[in-house]
Amino acid sequence: MAEPLTLYKLMILSMLEQSETPLTNTLLADFFLNREYTSYFTLQEALHELNDAQFIQQETSHNNVQYSITPAGRESLHFFENKINKEIQTDIRQYLADNQLSLAAATSAVADYYMTPEKKYAVHCQLRDKGIPQLELTLKVMNKAQAEVICANWKSQTDDIYMLLIDHLLK
Repeated sequence: MAEPLTLYKLMILSMLEQSETPLTNTLLADFFLNREYTSYFTLQEALHELNDAQFIQQETSHNNVQYSITPAGRESLHFFENKINKEIQTDIRQYLADNQLSLAAATSAVADYYMTPEKKYAVHCQLRDKGIPQLELTLKVMNKAQAEVICANWKSQTDDIYMLLIDHLLK
């Protein structure tokens, strides 16, 4: 059996490879902590080391971190995937199957904001399907509070906004 930290890294790579969408830090933590595989801090250490080794790619917005596997990560996983025992592989497959809808929802609507050169804020919103942007929208707002509200509301209102745009653009 692999050393614990090595095993956690392989488990992360396996989850990322099997998932149709990038996985959030929250979803990975849910899997590892609820099944009592390891602590939150050990999981973060494994993610950090995988990112440093360029086996995973990390995308961060102000309220969300998402991970996806890189080609180097896939290659490494295929060399060592036999180090993950059958029970853990079953746990991973079952978790991904049980949570497929929430996995897709967690990564389909993302929003982040940044300060523009004019010292205003811009909010960048995306609607993705399997990681591929379907709609991108950048809005300039007057202050950080407005930017934060838009980011918070984007996830819950994305479908309505998308349909409104389609309806108006197809008239």
